[in-house]
Amino acid sequence: MCFRLNSTASTDQSSMSSGTDEDDKEDEAAGGKLTAELPISRDRIPIVYRPEYGVRFLGLQKLHPFDAAKGGNIYRLLKTNGLIQTDGDVYAPNEITLEELLAVHTPRYIDSLKWSLNVAKIAEIPPLLFVPNCFVQRSYLRPMRYQTGGSLLAARAALESGLGWAINLGGGFHHCSADRGGGFCPYADITLAVKMLQSSGRGIERILIVDLDAHQGNGYERDLMEDRRVFILDMYNYRIYPRDQHAKLAIRRAVELKPHTDDEEYLRKLKHCLSQSIAEFEPNFIIYNAGTDILKGDPLGLLDITPEGVVERDEFVFRSALERSIPLVMLLSGGYLRSSARVIANSIVNLRDKALLPTVQ
Repeated sequence: MCFRLNSTASTDQSSMSSGTDEDDKEDEAAGGKLTAELPISRDRIPIVYRPEYGVRFLGLQKLHPFDAAKGGNIYRLLKTNGLIQTDGDVYAPNEITLEELLAVHTPRYIDSLKWSLNVAKIAEIPPLLFVPNCFVQRSYLRPMRYQTGGSLLAARAALESGLGWAINLGGGFHHCSADRGGGFCPYADITLAVKMLQSSGRGIERILIVDLDAHQGNGYERDLMEDRRVFILDMYNYRIYPRDQHAKLAIRRAVELKPHTDDEEYLRKLKHCLSQSIAEFEPNFIIYNAGTDILKGDPLGLLDITPEGVVERDEFVFRSALERSIPLVMLLSGGYLRSSARVIANSIVNLRDKALLPTVQ
């Protein structure tokens, strides 16, 4: 069942340096001011991706179950399926800048990322603490900054293109808050997207976060604890990480699942609780955190959802937004099976085939 939970409630650019003179010059150019906004066009497919999303650090990424190449694999599958014809059809985000990160993150937290030990804890890869931070910046944190920039660009595309949707083939770092990272989430892209939308001047006053990753989204929940302009629907396995009781106070509608929940129970609860949340809150923007760690066999999510269940889940969320003309941005979040990329690509193709991605032929 779902139930209501009521809330009671100085750094420098070197912190983002990748360690070489050439990279430092790039960072210095990027970090002193906001990135120039990329133009949004109705003629582009509002899918956001660039090859720099891929995480690579001397093979150490293989020590974590996360598929570091998931975005690239999905992109190639979407090309194979004909949804994307050329690279110019989609949006390639800029790396988010230091100034943009400081709109949410504390200087102390950003500064802490200069230490490989701290990043190793966030990435959950202990040997990373022995890697010089210049390589950690270049091979892990920089791809994460591109994905974070992609989340903001996708939110803008959903809002400004007139198409009403966008998908970032990355992002969804829902365990990261303003002053704390964790769970492979070093930057708070969801909080950043919320703040950007609220300050856009486009009348976004009620943002619904639909978090369907298998884990509780404790990062942005801590950040948005007192913000009544945000309604959080979080559906998660309550017996796994992070079990953050304080963050739960921010959840307006919680759907706590037992391990090995199957399609029938999962979809029934989702359809009931999402419909309730939309009717009650009447959002004018939806952030959809579409984790695929709910798949059966995922080593961290411990749920039993089939690929067909994921496809039906995504279809219901998109249809719920489209039928009410609510702009929606989808972020990929967790998913720790190598098969996740194909499941996500198949789901996006299904959305196209069901006419739930306007203008995509």
